[in-house]
Amino acid sequence: MAGTSTTRGQSRCRNCGFEAPGGDEQWLRIEVPKLGRMTQCPICESTDVITSR
Repeated sequence: MAGTSTTRGQSRCRNCGFEAPGGDEQWLRIEVPKLGRMTQCPICESTDVITSR
């Protein structure tokens, strides 16, 4: 029986195109009042980030 591996989808900044696995420590995390925790691009500091699964 083959083992299964879990892979994370790639996240991409829609502003500059930076890509890294979703949830990876390369991404910055910020707290935004009234919105909560958001992912931020380490290159351009945009929060316009999409994740594919």
